[in-house]
Amino acid sequence: MKLIAILGAGESGMGAAMLAKVKGYAVFLSEFGKISEANKATLNAAGIEFEEGKHTEEIILNADLIIKSPGISPKISIVKKAFEEGIAVIDELEFAQRFSAGRVIAITGTNGKTTTTLLTYHLLKSAGLDVGLAGNVGKSWAAQLVEVDHEWWVIECSSFQIDGFFSFKPSIAILTNITPDHLDRYEYKLENYVNSKLRLFKNMASNNCMILNADDPLTQKGIEGFKILANTYWFSLKDAGKVSGCLSGDQLIIQMGEKCATIPVGVIPIPGDHNVMNTLCAIMAATLAGVSESDLISGLKTFENAPHRMEKVLELDGVSFVNDSKGTNVEATAFALGSFQNPIIWIAGGVDKGNDYSLLESYTPAIKTLICLGKDNSKLKSAFAGLIPDIRETQDINEAVSLGNSLAVPGDVVLLSPACASFDLFKNYEDRGNQFRSAVMNLKRAIA
Repeated sequence: MKLIAILGAGESGMGAAMLAKVKGYAVFLSEFGKISEANKATLNAAGIEFEEGKHTEEIILNADLIIKSPGISPKISIVKKAFEEGIAVIDELEFAQRFSAGRVIAITGTNGKTTTTLLTYHLLKSAGLDVGLAGNVGKSWAAQLVEVDHEWWVIECSSFQIDGFFSFKPSIAILTNITPDHLDRYEYKLENYVNSKLRLFKNMASNNCMILNADDPLTQKGIEGFKILANTYWFSLKDAGKVSGCLSGDQLIIQMGEKCATIPVGVIPIPGDHNVMNTLCAIMAATLAGVSESDLISGLKTFENAPHRMEKVLELDGVSFVNDSKGTNVEATAFALGSFQNPIIWIAGGVDKGNDYSLLESYTPAIKTLICLGKDNSKLKSAFAGLIPDIRETQDINEAVSLGNSLAVPGDVVLLSPACASFDLFKNYEDRGNQFRSAVMNLKRAIA
């Protein structure tokens, strides 16, 4: 019996362990931190051996295959030793596809991939297709395959997950855009990050389809010299010529061979130019999957985006509080800042990932105050000194919200869009967004 070692007891690690067990493998799960009591109970019930607080090399390096959670760096000792000994180290999605007969729509990109994934899934599901949702959003694909397979799977893929792909092959793949992000993971070399994103396409064949951003210079440069077998469809918000999907006036125009659609921009349910791009990607993929124009329009009208993505929490005495905690890089925050015509009180900061804040300078005239929310705000403050007239700082999100409210006047927006990771003060971006939402609701109760 072949042994599979699982590194990490999070969503992907637990899912991979359960799927491997039901498919007849011997399974050993190793978590360097702590495993929750609920997950321990699940592992015990399934008869899966596990450990926490360490990685036992004698067991792990004796495995036939290692499945690594995407958050675990490939540079840690046990992974490096596995590479040296020639043991395959793969991602949960790579493993899961081996046990699915479904066609995959895989979506990656620095920005917009979660919204595009959720919208694509919604459009297929509302049109009546048999479709599942997995990847970097929702429940582990492997865990779902223990119970059910679908004809279609819409899967969000982060660069960390793609790094563990070797035979993963989508039927349709989308790259929304590429901007500098996670450079700390990629030796601060942009080309390494670009190459990671493009690996999503490497196994695609002539009967597959890839959707690329004609407005994105890093995508265009990265794809040069790339051996492309899949049908390639470009989209643009700026140029209607020689692309398969474009914004033309107040309509989105899709033309991919015999598959075409015209969608009024007015039915897009989420604000901002970046969400026009996300919608264009989603309707191109859904059209390729066979969704009709009328079903696309109906589906758009009923879509609700996930929390923490330009989520309006409430309006209080004429001041809007907007939660964009998912804005964890500079480009995402640029999209958020560019979505408002109103004066902005901007709450930002956290763990800097090698950010170039100069990309946000053109948005500073609309920013009344920058409230830095992080343990180390020095780079953020330095970047905007002299550009934003009022810069404050705090390490307490309740204080940040209260301060934002005290500085705002009716018509202003208090925007949480951090441009940074959350791990200095919060568990993750969801925790940060939830605490922002709670702070706003507490403020409402205090004022009432």
